[in-house]
Parts: sequence; structure tokens; C-alpha cells
Amino acid sequence: MLVKLLSSNVHRWSLTQSIRHRRCQSIDFTSDGLQKIPQSSLHHLRWMMQKDNLRQDLFLIGRPGRFKRNIAMSYLQLTNQECEYISLSRDTSESDLKQRREISHGTSIYIDQAAVKAAKEGRVLIIDGVEKAERNILPILNNLLENREMHLEDGRFLVSAERYDNLLKDHGQEVLDNMGLLRVSDNFRVIALGLPVPKYRGSPLDPPLRSRFQAREIANLSYNEMFQQMQDVAPNAPVEGLKKILSFGFSISSGDSSASFPDFPVDNLVDVARIFSQNPNLSEIDLIKLLYPIDVILTPSQKSSIDTLRDSLKIQRSSKSHKQKIENIEIGKGTAKVTIERPGWLKSSQVTLNIPICENNISTVKHDHKFVEINSQSALLTDMMQTYAVADFCLVGTRGSGKTALIVELCRMLNQPLEQVTLYKDMSARELIQSRNTKANGDTEWMDSSLVKAARNGWTIVLDGLHRLHLSTMSILHRLVHDRELQLFDGSRLIRHDKFQELIDLGMSEEELNLKGIFKIHPAFRIVALAEPPKLDTSNWLTPEVLSIFLFHQVENLNKSDEIQIINELYGSIHPSMSVILELAQELRTRSERDPILKNFAEALSTRQLLRIAHRLSKYSGDDAPIYDIVQRVFLSKFLPSLPRQVLESILTEYNIIPQKVKSKNVKVNVDKENKILTIGQTSAKIYDRDLSHSLKVPETLFYDTPHYVKLLERILQDFLLGYHLCLIGNQGVGKNKLIDRLLFLMNYPREYIQLHRDTTVTSLTIAPTIVDGKVLFEDSPLVKAVKNGYTLVIDEIDKAPINVTCVLKSLVETGEMWLSDGRKIVPHASEIDENDTKIIKTHQDFRIIVLANRPGFPFLGNDFFASMGHLFSCHAIDNPEMESEIQLLKQYGPNVDEKLIKRLVKAFGELRSMADTSQISYPYSTREVVNIVKHLNKYPDENISELIGNVLDFDRHSPESLEQVTNVLIKHGLEISAYAQNELTELRRKKEIQLSVDHYSGKDVSSPKHGKIDEKNDPHVGGNTWAGGSGGRDTAGLGGKGGPYRLDSGHKVHQLSDEEKDAIPEHVKAAARAMNRKAFAEKLKEIQMSAYDHNIYIQFSNPVKPHVNTLRNILNSLEAKAKERHWQKHQTSGELDDMKLIEGITGEKNIYKMRSDMDPEPGQPQEKPKRLTVVVDVSGSMYRFNGYDGRLDRSLEAVTMLMESFEGFEHKIQYDIVGHSGESHCLTFIDHKNPPNNDKRRMDTLKMMHAHAQYCWSGDNTLKATQHAVDTIAKEECDEAIVVVLSDANLQRYAIPPKKLTEMLMKQEPKVHAYMIFIGSLGKEAEQVQRNMPQGKCFLCIEDVGELPKILKTIFQSSLLRQSV
Repeated sequence: MLVKLLSSNVHRWSLTQSIRHRRCQSIDFTSDGLQKIPQSSLHHLRWMMQKDNLRQDLFLIGRPGRFKRNIAMSYLQLTNQECEYISLSRDTSESDLKQRREISHGTSIYIDQAAVKAAKEGRVLIIDGVEKAERNILPILNNLLENREMHLEDGRFLVSAERYDNLLKDHGQEVLDNMGLLRVSDNFRVIALGLPVPKYRGSPLDPPLRSRFQAREIANLSYNEMFQQMQDVAPNAPVEGLKKILSFGFSISSGDSSASFPDFPVDNLVDVARIFSQNPNLSEIDLIKLLYPIDVILTPSQKSSIDTLRDSLKIQRSSKSHKQKIENIEIGKGTAKVTIERPGWLKSSQVTLNIPICENNISTVKHDHKFVEINSQSALLTDMMQTYAVADFCLVGTRGSGKTALIVELCRMLNQPLEQVTLYKDMSARELIQSRNTKANGDTEWMDSSLVKAARNGWTIVLDGLHRLHLSTMSILHRLVHDRELQLFDGSRLIRHDKFQELIDLGMSEEELNLKGIFKIHPAFRIVALAEPPKLDTSNWLTPEVLSIFLFHQVENLNKSDEIQIINELYGSIHPSMSVILELAQELRTRSERDPILKNFAEALSTRQLLRIAHRLSKYSGDDAPIYDIVQRVFLSKFLPSLPRQVLESILTEYNIIPQKVKSKNVKVNVDKENKILTIGQTSAKIYDRDLSHSLKVPETLFYDTPHYVKLLERILQDFLLGYHLCLIGNQGVGKNKLIDRLLFLMNYPREYIQLHRDTTVTSLTIAPTIVDGKVLFEDSPLVKAVKNGYTLVIDEIDKAPINVTCVLKSLVETGEMWLSDGRKIVPHASEIDENDTKIIKTHQDFRIIVLANRPGFPFLGNDFFASMGHLFSCHAIDNPEMESEIQLLKQYGPNVDEKLIKRLVKAFGELRSMADTSQISYPYSTREVVNIVKHLNKYPDENISELIGNVLDFDRHSPESLEQVTNVLIKHGLEISAYAQNELTELRRKKEIQLSVDHYSGKDVSSPKHGKIDEKNDPHVGGNTWAGGSGGRDTAGLGGKGGPYRLDSGHKVHQLSDEEKDAIPEHVKAAARAMNRKAFAEKLKEIQMSAYDHNIYIQFSNPVKPHVNTLRNILNSLEAKAKERHWQKHQTSGELDDMKLIEGITGEKNIYKMRSDMDPEPGQPQEKPKRLTVVVDVSGSMYRFNGYDGRLDRSLEAVTMLMESFEGFEHKIQYDIVGHSGESHCLTFIDHKNPPNNDKRRMDTLKMMHAHAQYCWSGDNTLKATQHAVDTIAKEECDEAIVVVLSDANLQRYAIPPKKLTEMLMKQEPKVHAYMIFIGSLGKEAEQVQRNMPQGKCFLCIEDVGELPKILKTIFQSSLLRQSV
């Protein structure tokens, strides 16, 4: 009745009017021809009819999912209206909405886009994902919405129907055509679809745009309506099972639970119902996890609530599918018949799936793929096969867990072609669908992406790295996944195969439809996405919107027995070392559930990594590969921050994996030129025989063979021969480049070289576009040249490039495939290809990739390539050589240098490197610095060593604390650098007469010290002697000058005068400056109401921790600089030419530039919050009582001083509280994060309060209560990360506190709150016993040397800061 009313009150359209934009069918029909429309949908449709009759534009707003779009399409189907559809993203531009320029026959023309076509032709414009568009894009539609007018780029003008008709009566058609006026159809309407912002991420509606729409919230169907839909599509599914699944979803989506749980994807229930219908033996919990991956998106507390809900709904917790397996597959024409059974099933209970497949497997790509069938993965393959038969899905699993292997095996079983696309963060929707190119004659054209090719040909497309893809780019997949429709940028359209067949049934041939731009999506087409689990303590990419796109399968790590089975089949019997490593891997996975440090270790020791180790041991299992060294190489433990490294060493000790002294072997390099065999140690390889043109690419470098480097060369050569791509990671100056160049030289292996940087793009890494005669041509990058010719591609400084750029190498390294932006594809060497096909590049069998990177973390602070991509490579940590090897190396660089001096240099710099490893100094001195000193001494033997040391240390000349640490070490080892250390180089140089000296000298004398005038504008002043706060001047207070009374920083760049000019100041001027300095210092103390006595006491606590303060502040400053690093902003009208928009530039578009600027936060992205820290200090009576015994109270005061001084000025990054506990109270506030001390006086007052309380408080212990209060309090705050550190005596037995209870308190609020215990006193061995009963990395001892306390605190904070930076 209502449907007839709808049909009678709206405009009817002829089906023959435009086949090209045939409406989407979203309504099912009963056998008697009546529409199946739920009542709630009918109410929406009636409202839309009313607004349509009122000629108003509509905005349908609601939760993520397909329902809003289905309502809109249902209305168009009922009213027989045509539509233009556009899906918005952050890359949508004005030309995508109005007109886009193309070049045809050498002439620039304008092609109407969705909004203009809909307005002219009287169609409905559907704008999907309004919140995804960047600001100021959609307002270009304001006038079209309000007045039905729009200025077009080709000079024409859209005019409302009423006005156009009046003008036509008055002036005639010819005049209007000459004026470029176009009539907007009366039937033109706009339907916008969007999410409510701010509940969901996105840009809020611009008020002028919002006011032009009539809005309606599209809520989910009711329970009964949804159940009816599920029954309609799943007639064989158990009714009670459907009700349980539906009840679970509605319980999550409704009531108070919606505020804390991610939205349940109710719209996808019909897909799960279909799976349930084809196999009624499945359990409800397995089907729920397909929709709602509980194990990866929920926190432990949320999972507990889910368990309660499952129990109330009587949903079994255990899975029924683990015993199911694929019994048989029959490959037919266009269909694969898959039989699934389970032991104990009756024959009648077997499940048969009819899965459409590509009729002609035209894929020539051959993967080196050997799949070992194990029970757990066979069950997962069975589950995947059942989902594959119905819908697209996403595999979620940690790196190296076998996601790619599983989908490759599934497609092999079905004889189904497979294409893989590596996704990256900056990938645009256009790149995912189509890219622009030019033809031979210069005309522009659109090239289909592999996704579109797969859709048309019926391939399976694997989207690898869904977790990296930007949310707005992902939105382009919604309609393709749910409706099997896709609007392409060239104006053509892909539609579902059954709709395509309906159009053919109307009388049009497939060729005619294709000519009109309508193409069929093959029924065998499937999308399978691969992703890593979200990190719940940071950004969760599995948003409600992503949950609404796919179904999900979780790929869990294999257990030990499964991994043993795989290793046995692939590489033979298990090596004894491998057994221990497998035990370690299993233990790490077991313990990693709540410990983020162990979780990182467990992910690093993935199945892929274990197989690589087993492969290596099966080929090279000599004595030079002890277990300890293998594990150290896997984790690159040399480069871990102190805290994770200590945790790792503790676990390794539990498994008796300890360093072993191996007899040093004299490893030699032998080159047999006659037989063309290279032998390094016990490993031999052929020397490649290349012609001259290739040999010119073989690198050659100065290299001295030493035991250290030759061992490294042998290990690298072994992995090279095993076929792995390599990654060398190390500090600067340790010889990474030289090692690779030496190996390639010995093997006569040609090399292509590319050095990356922060501006490296995906395009520049793969191909280089250029414009020649108005055509875009692509030149091969070094990567493509290496692939073609079988060279080694050396990628240097890979950590300097953005991770989203380097991740495009994943598919090339993992599967040997890569799509280039010019449409060509790299395929593995084993592939069978047409040699005349210029679009296919066959990988040469000798091709290798070797990447070089600096170590992750401070002070390099590059992108952590190892963490994101290291699992794909065989990684080698390159360290400075051992002492004997380094001495041997230096003797070859400096044969004339005294060997004793060389030994002293090696020992001194070796200690400096150890200090850098333990974060005592920030700069990691390398062999390069020592080599340069020795080379200089060898050439100029009379040079004073103090002068040469300055070549290395002058970078720290203005950091006296750091410099003093280094010079003390050098002097300790007998290096005569006292002249440098005591700043006497000037006197030393004066004694040495030189004929010519060119020095900067101001030429002006100093007079008398003064403060100087204050510039109210705070302009920079360089030189002169007038302004206070200037730079490079004289007499006044400032920086970098001479003769001033004291330093004064006004925030400007410093212009530094030379030490010589500063030292040339007369003594009476120096004395006056010193006097003025002391006077100013006394006035400063008076200003902050601090006596000189208090200041002297304060510096007793401050001076011992100065090095630690400097280290922490250096890290904070470096992270601040990295966080503020500018990013590329695209679609600009000025700046640097964007190489991805060359064709747009040819066509004449303006927004083809990119510009570096500060990155604005993503719309709807949570605001970055400061890190929160609470330090709970022990100020009990025992601290004062035993202070004279071990100095524990003094060290605690030093630690607090370190924190106060380190974090000053970084309150926007770190907010901290200092609270105390004693027998009197569990929470004594010494510092509140809202008002931290900002001068020495306030800091001294804090220390006085702590000292006084410890002296006068009552006895007793509140450690446990203080810990609980601190953890619970900080957990309630809004912050990105929270840290609690508790300082206490280890008197737990006296107060009946079990270690287990203390551990529970510390870990109660993880992962949001990371809590640590530091014992600074103990009765006997109690502290050690407690530490053994607590998780690794949670408890620290600072008893024998309480002076270690500041170091331990620095280690905790430094690890946290660096973890956040990567």
C-alpha cells in the first residue's frame, strides 16, 4: 500500500533513458512479486519521498555500514531514478566533483564529473563519506545546492531550471548557448551519506553546507526485522543459533555498552548467516568472531564483560571448527566443488561448497611456495574457505605468522589466480583504483590498477598492510566489497555480474555495454586483506568503520609442535640449538600477553624467523653459531635500550643461553681466479663472470681484512647464498658500506646504489617520471635496473625514508612481485611470461636487495626500519671490531704510528663505546673517528694529540659535562690530551709559530662589562656592544661574544666568536666581568628567595646527576624536533612539483604542487596528550635511619633532582607527580603535575620536605597501599601513556606483603599504566628473592651501589620515550 503511494507520487523514468547509469537494485522480492521492505525502512523511504517532492536535498546520517547506502539505493530503485555516485576521501579535489581536464588529440578538454553530470541529466548525486573530505572542498557545492547554480572551469555556467526557462523565452536557444548557460534539471537531487562527527573520526560539517541539507538518522533495523533478513538469506541455519548471534550483536550495540565497546557491525550479520546456512555445524562463537574479532580489538576488562554476556546468552566459549578439514576439491569449469567434513560426522552431514573460480587461470606468476599442512592451519584454511565462498575477509596476525602463505595456499587449492598489492600510509584512493598516463601521441589515459584488473578477470586480490592504509582511502572499498560496484575515475563503472546479466537480458550485448563504460565484475573476484593486530595502547586501526567492511580471521602463532613439524619437513631433523630456540620462542609468547617488552620479543621470534634460523642451521651448523649469538642477532640486542636488553638477558639466563668463549679462528679470504671460486673461511661461492658493461658496476673500495670483518663477510656470504635479501644495521662509521662493497667486489657482482632520505617517495624509489615532448615517460630507477639485470641493489640510509615508502618493498622481497606506477609488473624468476610483453618484468635469478640502516633509537632517531620490515630480511648487526681486530686495522691505516699509541686509542674509545651502550654518554663513537686520528698521525707525525682529539670532540665543546666525561676517559688511558681537556689549546698554539693564519676577528676592543639595553621587540642583534641578549658582540650580557658579565639567552641563533678572541680580553676587563657575574648571581638568588647556603646544598644533589640530566634532555629535545618535523602537504597551488601529478600539470590543473608544512592533526583524531609520570618515593624512617650506612636517602634526593631538572620546559610532553609514602601516609604530595618547580629554590624546598618527613615520621610501611593508589589514580587520567615508579625498602616480609600481591598492584592497569619497583634497601637477600618472583623488567635492585638509582630511573624513562618515538 505504502509502496504504491510512493510510486504514485514521484517522477517515473524510462529504463531505456540511460543504461549506463542504471540504478542499483537493493530490494529483494517475494515469489508473488511483492517487495521485501522492513517497516523501519519504509518510514525512511516515505520521508525521502516527502523531501523529494519538496525539492530538498537529503543527508542520511548513521553508524558505519552499508545500511545508509542501501536505503538511498532502494529509494532510487523504487522511483526508477538514475544516480551519479562519488566516494569521498582526503584526496578528493574540486576537479573530481566538477570537471577534470584531459588531453585528446593534442587539445585540452574538460570532462564533466559526477556533480555536473547529475545536474545536467537530472540524476541523483550520491555523495558518500562526507566526513572524509578535507576542509573547504565540499563548499564548492554550496551554490549548486542552494540556487542550482555553478560556475564551470570551461567557462560555462549552470543555471536553475526556472531561470533558464525564463531566459529561453526571452532570448532564445542560440543566445543562451553563446553565453555558455546550461540548464540544471528539475529532477536533480543530492543525497549525502555520512557519519556523525565527533563520535566518529572525520571533519565536521561546514555550517553553510549543513544548512542546505535535510538530515535523517538511519538507525539499525529492529531486532525482529534483522532476524527476518537473516532467515531469508540463511534458510538452513539453526534458528536458535541465529538468535544468539543477533542477540550478541544487539547487546553490544545498544544500551550503556556502546560507550565502551567498538560498534558491532550489524549490517554484516547477513554474511555470517549465509556462512551458517552453508554449514550449520559451525559454533556461534566462531561466527561472532568473524564479525567481531574479540581477541584483537578488546582490552582484558572488555573481554571479561564479553564472557559474562556469552554466558548469559548460553553461547559456548569453545570452538567447534578446529577438527574440520577440507576433504576434497573438484575443479570444474568456473566452479570449484569443496567438500568439508569432520571426524564423527555422518555422510549426510558433509558440507559442500560451490565456489566460483576464474575459468581460465591466465596467471603466469609462479611462487616458490611449499606449504606444510599442519592441523591448526588446516582448520584455519577450512574456515577461510567457507568465508571465501560468501564474502571478502581480512586475515589479522602478527608479522611472520603465515598470513601470506595461507592465502597463497588457498588460491593454489582452488587453482585461482592471485595478485598482491602492498598498501602504504600515503596511498591515495586514486592509486588504489586507477592511475593516469599518456599515450604515444601525448593524449591522457587512465590505467586500471591491479585491484580493478582482478575484479574484471575474476582474480583474488590480496591487499597487504590494511593496518597501514589511511581510513579515508579505505572507504573506496565499501561499495566494492558490499555491493560489488565501483565507479572509476575515467567515468566507467564496474557492476555485479548478475546486474550485468540483467542488462544483457534487456537486449544489449556485452560489447555495447563495454563501449558505454559498463563492465562486469567477475563472480570469482575476491578481496583478501592482510593486517597486523592493532596496538590497543596506541592507535587502533580496527575502527567501527573498518569492522563494517570485512569479515575477520585471526591467524594465531603456531605452537612448538607445529613449528617442529614444519622444520622437519622443510629442513630435516631439528638441530640441537634449534630446539632451545623453539623453547625460548614458546616461553616468550606465553609471557607476552600483558608485557609489552616481551610481546615485542615474541613478535620478533616469529615463525618466519624461526624457519630462517632452521634453514641456516641446516646448511651452516658449525661451531661459529652458538645459541647466544643467534638470539642476539635475531633481536639485535646490541641496539636495544637498556631496560629491554636487561629483560632479554634475564630470560636467556633462565634458559642457560649465555655467551660462550669460542676459540678464535684465523678466517681467511681466498680467491681462486682460475676456477672462479671465492672462499671465505669455510664458505665457498662462485665468482660471477660478467662482460665489461656489467663489470663496470662492480664496486671497489679500500678494505683491510681483519678477523672481525672477515667473519662478518663469511656470515653475510652464507645468507647471500641461501637466497635471502640482507639488512645491515649498525652505528655510523662501523663499515657497513665497506663490507658490502668488499663482498660484491670479491664475487664480481654488479651493484646498483640508491640513497634514501626523508623526501624519498614511492615513485622515486621505483620509477622516475619525466616529460618529453608533452608526454610522460618513465625511466627505470636503480631498483628496476637491478631486477632486470640481476644486480645487487644496495639501498643506503633506508631508515631516513618514511616507513610508508619503504614498505612497498615488502611484496618484492616476500613474493618477488611488485606493481610499478607506469603499469608494469615485476614477477618472480620462475614465472612463465611472454618475452614480448613489455608490461611484465621478469626478475633475474641473481637479483638481491641489501639495505643499510643506522641503529634504531637515540641518538639517530630515524624510522625504525627493523621493527617494521626487518622480519623480511636476514639482518646483521654490524658493530665496531674487537680490540685485536681494531688494532690490526689501525696499524694498516697508520703503519708509521706508534703501536702503543694505537692500543691506548683503541682501549679509550672502546670504553667510550661501552658508555654509549649504557647511555652514560649520548654519542656512539665508532672506528671511523679512530681511523681518522691515526691517518692524520701517520701523515703528520709531529702533530700534538690534543689537536687531533679536538677534531672528534669539538662538537661537544659547548657541553662541558659531556666533554668532561669523555676527556677523563681518554686521560685515564694515557692519552696526552691535558692541553685540550684544560682548554689550553690557545696557549699551545701560541707557542707554535705559523707563517700565515686566517682567523675571524672583530677588530674591536672590549671596554667594561654591562647588562646592555633591553630591546622590547626582542629583535636579533649580532655584534656591537649595545643590546642585552645579543650574539657575537662585546661587553654586554649575551651569548657567543666576549667581555660580557654573564650569559643571557634571548632565543635567537648564536654567532660564536673564536676562543682566541675571547681569551685576548685584558685581565682588568675579565675581573670586572667576574664581579658583575657574582653580583647578578646573588641578585638571582635573592629573587627566588634562595640563600647561598641553600644553593650550595642544592648543587651537592644536582652536580652528581648532571650527566643523566643532559642525556634525558637531549633525548627529549631530539624527540621534540622529530615530532615537529614538517610533512608534505599535497594538492597545493605553489611549492615543489609533485611527481605524482605531472599529467595533471600537462592538462593545465593548478593544484599540482606539494609543500612542506606543519602537519595538522587528522580530523577527529584524539589530541596528543602528555605522558604522565608518578614517582612514589620512600620517605619512611628507615630511609633516614640507614642513610649514614648506604646513602639511600641522599640517592633518592639525587634521583628526584634529576627528574625535576630533566623535565623542566617539557611540561607539554611529560607531566609528573612526586608523592611519598611512610608509616604515616601512603600519599604525601611533594610535587603536583599542575605546578612543577621551575627554579632551584622550589626544587630545594621539595628536597627539604622529603628529608624532613623521613627524619620525623612514625615508623611503619605503606608500600603496597601507596603503589595501588598511584596506579589507580593515574589510570583514571586522560593520557597517552602512564608510568609509575615506586622506590622502597625491601622490608616486605616484616609487613607480610607477598611478591605476588605487589606484582598484581604493579600490573593492575596495564597496558595503560607501566609500573616499576626499585628496591633501595634490603635486609639480607630479601630484595633478590622478591625480584626473582616478579616479572622481568618490573623490579630493579639498587642496594650495593645506591648511586645507580638515577641511572635506573633514566633507563626506565629513556626506554619509554624511545618506545613512543618509534
